[in-house]
Amino acid sequence: MDRKLLISKLDQAIKNTVGDDGRNHYLIKRIKQKKELLKSDKKYIERILEIKIDKISDDDSSNISNDKTKQFFPNLNLAKCTTCNNEIKLEDKSIRDNHKWYHSKCFQKSIIRKHSTPISETIENRKKKSGKDPIQFLLTGIIFVFLITTVYFILGHISMIAMGLGGAITIYHITGASGKIFSKNVKGKKAPSVFLLFLLGSPFLIATMIAYEGYTLLESPVRIILLWAMTISFWSTMLFVPMAVLSKYREDIQEDVKSYPKISIIIPAFNEEKVIKNTIEGLLETKYPKKEIIFVDDGSTDKTLEIASEFKDQIKVLHKENGGKASALNYGLVYSSGEIIVIVDADTIIGRNSLKEIVKGFEIDEHVAAVAGNIKVRNRVNWITKCQALEYITGIQIVRRAFDIFGSITIVPGALGAFKKSLLTEAGAYGKETIVEDFDQTIKLLKAGLVTQGSSKATAYTEAPNSFRDFFAQRKRWYRGNIQVLKRHSDALTNPRFGYLQRLSLPYLFLGMVITPIIGYTALANAILGIILGDWLYVLQISLIFTVVHYLMSALAIRIDDEDPKLLWYAGFLVFGFKQIVDAMLLKAIIEHLQKKRATWTSAKRIGV
Repeated sequence: MDRKLLISKLDQAIKNTVGDDGRNHYLIKRIKQKKELLKSDKKYIERILEIKIDKISDDDSSNISNDKTKQFFPNLNLAKCTTCNNEIKLEDKSIRDNHKWYHSKCFQKSIIRKHSTPISETIENRKKKSGKDPIQFLLTGIIFVFLITTVYFILGHISMIAMGLGGAITIYHITGASGKIFSKNVKGKKAPSVFLLFLLGSPFLIATMIAYEGYTLLESPVRIILLWAMTISFWSTMLFVPMAVLSKYREDIQEDVKSYPKISIIIPAFNEEKVIKNTIEGLLETKYPKKEIIFVDDGSTDKTLEIASEFKDQIKVLHKENGGKASALNYGLVYSSGEIIVIVDADTIIGRNSLKEIVKGFEIDEHVAAVAGNIKVRNRVNWITKCQALEYITGIQIVRRAFDIFGSITIVPGALGAFKKSLLTEAGAYGKETIVEDFDQTIKLLKAGLVTQGSSKATAYTEAPNSFRDFFAQRKRWYRGNIQVLKRHSDALTNPRFGYLQRLSLPYLFLGMVITPIIGYTALANAILGIILGDWLYVLQISLIFTVVHYLMSALAIRIDDEDPKLLWYAGFLVFGFKQIVDAMLLKAIIEHLQKKRATWTSAKRIGV
C-alpha cells in the first residue's frame, strides 16, 4: 500500500468525519514518520476505509491516475450523493447524515426544500434527536426485564425482597438527584450514608430470612454470601444503567461551546523519552484558539528534556529537580496563565477536538470545578490490554456517567482532566501525602462543595500495560494510593455536609475497593462449597445471572461509546478471570496497608507505540 495514497485517504476520512478524528490524525502522523502500525491500527483503517492493508511502501504515487486510485480503494470514490445521485469525488466537499452521503451544496438545498425553518434551527433539532438512540433504550429495557424476571421466577421470594430493598435505595438516590447537585453545606448528625448502612447490614437481613425458610447451618452461608453479592449487583445495575443513558442524552443535546477561555495544558514528565514527542505533537495539532502548553520535566535522567526542548519555540519547557508528579504539577501551575488548567499525562494522545469538548463541561453550572476526559486504551494487542480496554469503557460509560448526573465524579484522571484554575488553587496545591494525586485533588474539590463532571467526547488515548508484570506494577500504585486517599478523607464517609460525596460516591468507592474483593473471593469459595453440598443448581443460576447482566451492561457501554463491538467477547473475563486478578491485587493492597508497609510509586514500562 502506497504511503502517500494512504495518507490522502485518511485526510479524506477526516474531512468526511469518518471514524475517530483524533485517531485518524495520529495515524497520519505515524505513517509520515514511517513507523510500524499496530495490528489494531491496521484493522481500524481497513474498517473505516473498506480496504485491505498488507504492507505500507514508499512508492511514488504522484502519477497515479484516478482509475488506479479506484483499484486501490474501490469503495471510496463510488459513494453517490443521495440528493443528485452523482458520484462524490475525493476532492468534493461532502456530508454524511443518517448513514447517507451528500454533496455539501446538495445537503443544504435538501434541508431548505424539506423544512420551512432556518437551516441552523434544523441542524439544532437534528442534534437533539441524535440524543435518542433506540438501541440504548432497548438494551436498558432488556437489562431491567431480565433482572426482575430471573430474580422472581428463579431465585424466589427471599431474593426478591433483598433486591427490592436495593431498588428502594436506588429510587431514594434518583429522587434526590432532581435537586441541585452541588453541596449546600447543610449541617446534620454525623453518620454513614443510608446506602452504606444498607449494604453492610444486608447480609444479616438476608441471613434472618434464609434461616426462617429452614436452611441448614452449612447451606446458609452459601446462600447468604451469594445473595449479598447479587444484591449489590442488582443495586448497581438499577441505579447506574438509567443514569448512564440519561447522562449520554444530556451530553448529546448540549450546545457547542459558547466562549473559548484561555487554557493552560500542563504535561508533567519523568523519563518519558519513548512517548513525549507524540504527546506534544498531538497537543499542538488539537483545535483550540487560546491555549498554552507547559511541559514540566521532573528531573528526567534520559532524553525526555532534550526531546521536549525541540518544541521550545511553541511551548513552555520547564525543568526542576525530581520531586514527584504532584510537585511537577504545582510547578507548572505557577507558570500557567489560563482560566482553565488541563492536565495531560506524558504517554497520552488526546483527540483533535478534545480541548473544546472538555471546556463545554464548565458551561453546565457555575459550580463545576473539574471535568474528566474519556480515557481509552490504544494498544489493544493482547488479552490483558483488551480486558483493560473494556474495563475502561464500562467504568466510564456506566459507573462514571451515573456519578456525572450527581455531579460527584471522584477521579478526574491525570491522563486528561480539566480544572477551573481559581477553584483549583482555592482547594489547595497538589499534595504529596498520597501517590494518586488526581484522586486526592478531586476529593478535595468535592469536599469544598463543588461539582465534578465528565465528558465522553473529550477523548484521550493512553498506553495500557501489555504484560502482567507491568499491569501489577501500575495497579499496585493505584490501589495502594486509593486506600491512602480513603483513609485521608474518611471523615467524608460520615459527614452529611459533603452532599453526594458522603451519600453515594465515597461509599461506592469504599464498597469497590474494600468490600467487593472480599465478597468476590468469599462468594467463589461459597460457590465451590455449595456445589460440594449439592446446591449446584442455585450456584449455577446465580453465576449465569451475573454473567448475562455483565454482558448486557458491557454491550450498553460499548453502544454508548460507539466502540468496537468485538470487545464484547471479553466481557465474561470481567466476571471470571480478569476480575479475580484485580480482586487479588485489591486484597493485597489492603493487607499491605494494614501491615503499614510503605506505599511506593510503581509504574509500567513505556512501549512507545
